[in-house]
Amino acid sequence: MPNDTVSARRLAEAIAPLVNGEGFLDTAVEGVRLIASHCSYPRTPLIYEPGIFVIAQGDKIGYLGERVIHYGPGNYLVQALPMPFECETRTPENAPMLGINIAFDPLTLSELVQQLPESGRELGDPAPMAAVELDTTMEACVLRLIDCLGDATESRVLGPGRVREVLFAALRGPQGPSLRQLVQRQGQYARIIDALNYLHHHFASGLTVETLAAQANMSASHFHHHFKRTTQQSPLQYLKRLRLLKARALLGQQRMNVARAASEVGYRSTSQFSREYKRYFGVSPSRG
Repeated sequence: MPNDTVSARRLAEAIAPLVNGEGFLDTAVEGVRLIASHCSYPRTPLIYEPGIFVIAQGDKIGYLGERVIHYGPGNYLVQALPMPFECETRTPENAPMLGINIAFDPLTLSELVQQLPESGRELGDPAPMAAVELDTTMEACVLRLIDCLGDATESRVLGPGRVREVLFAALRGPQGPSLRQLVQRQGQYARIIDALNYLHHHFASGLTVETLAAQANMSASHFHHHFKRTTQQSPLQYLKRLRLLKARALLGQQRMNVARAASEVGYRSTSQFSREYKRYFGVSPSRG
């Protein structure tokens, strides 16, 4: 196990020269983004797409239902499924929070899983979002990836292979069983994945628990139980939060009025949308 302080300092020193902005910053390697925040942020609703999140400097705290997930120096977050949750960002004194995000490419994951022997581990209930220890293997893989990001040629030639190294290390880590299930699609967890994929493609339509349960080939009550156990939210809570997060993105990225944004994400009533938006984000959609 690496010394957390030394490990974090190495990662932060490698990332810092590459950062030229705020938030999630694209790199020359597809699916790889740097993370930078120059100020702390209070607990805020958001959604992450599936991937690995390594924080080298500063801290993140995720809130998923009753779970509190700390990911900062010394560990990394594995996000197997897109999950609406709440996140708090803490920056160190006089320094930015720094990190790196590596997205999951389903094809690459599938190819890697096919090369691995059968796990032999008892899968139990996979956690679609969990922080795990940043061991020496993962640290080395992440550092090699960061090292090639400063050069366009190295990024193009070496980047994809170094992303594969990181994904391979994650598959062999504590969250490997959860990632395997994204590919192998077996059991109740895989059925919930199928329903979530359908929900994310049809969130603006009139979805019901029965519709989603049919996608999972489950009864409505059985589906509701397994969905909530997996996501820490009921299906309708998840759908509402996803719609509101999508609406916030529309309002922030486009010149779109509130009524149009509400309609785009599936709300029939603008007033209901505005009430639920303010309850979730703490500000009205016209200001948020």
